[in-house]
Amino acid sequence: MKAGIVGLPNVGKSTLFNCLSNAKAQSANFPFCTIEPNIGVVNVPDLRLEKLEELVNPERVMPAIVEIVDIAGLVKGASKGEGLGNKFLGNIRETDAIIHVLRCFDNNNIIHVDASIDPVRDKETIDFELQLKDLEAVEKKLDKVKKASRTGDKQALKELDVLIKIKDNLESAISVRAIELTEKEREEFVSPLQLLTDKPVLYVCNVDDASAVNGNDYVEAVKKAVENENAEVIILAVGTEADIVELEEYEERQMFLEDLGLDEPGASKLIRSAYKLLNLQTYFTAGVKEVRAWTIHIGDTAPQAAGVIHTDFEKGFIRAEVIKYDDFVSYGSEAKVKEAGKLAVEGKEYIVQDGDMMNFRFNV
Repeated sequence: MKAGIVGLPNVGKSTLFNCLSNAKAQSANFPFCTIEPNIGVVNVPDLRLEKLEELVNPERVMPAIVEIVDIAGLVKGASKGEGLGNKFLGNIRETDAIIHVLRCFDNNNIIHVDASIDPVRDKETIDFELQLKDLEAVEKKLDKVKKASRTGDKQALKELDVLIKIKDNLESAISVRAIELTEKEREEFVSPLQLLTDKPVLYVCNVDDASAVNGNDYVEAVKKAVENENAEVIILAVGTEADIVELEEYEERQMFLEDLGLDEPGASKLIRSAYKLLNLQTYFTAGVKEVRAWTIHIGDTAPQAAGVIHTDFEKGFIRAEVIKYDDFVSYGSEAKVKEAGKLAVEGKEYIVQDGDMMNFRFNV
């Protein structure tokens, strides 16, 4: 699953990417520093893995991961091909969620493409370009659906209503994710279009050190602007987070965080938020060879979860042996969990819960 980092040029996207992935994307004080998207595979911080490692003492530990893509900065007119517009929009289309970086700090030494700081305006600039591109896609689809609806096709008539609603909203500068539609309408008529403004979004307010804990007026303006979007907003002092990542000693990093009034790196919170944004959750397998976090969608069944390990596990699924993480920690081992009668045997209909520890029985 991919999350794409987007924003206007020079708002801190590449610095954030470096911070998240430790991949050294070029970072400089001028627009269009990032031209080709950089891709990093990022571990999802999870304290539960540390506890399982302590109890099981495995040969190796494998955390869950999210793929992060650093996408080129965008300018006005991108939907018409200005700047790196078409490349930018194409790269966003390939992602599952958007991490939108907004500059929420003053610094005369760092250039802003519009020569002033206004994160709400910056957000609207990118929204406008994405909405124009979506409008183009919806209008093309409308032309086809109108022809089918003239025959009285009931499904086409339903789709026509949904598309007209989307078109009207986009023309009013309302993103698709903020439009009231039923889950069925989204699944049948919206998802196949892969609309840019339908993707879930996490707004990252890039602030100075003094605003790292409680934010500032810029952050409050962003929160107010997105309150109807069903989006998440987090505060991050991106430059400082990058400095923390560079420190080799754990104690030094902790001292740095304490000075800022933070209990953990903001980057860790961001990765977990991105994971949640992608509608993902984790289950574990634990043995002496390996303790591993596996990534699945929220709502996946036991066979679907098994299929993440190997497709044969899903095809030949018989049952799943499930231990709740808290029970495993409480009793200290699988054997003691079994003795206490806390191991559950689940079938094909079982909906996997975040933190479940699972063994699968299958036959191919």
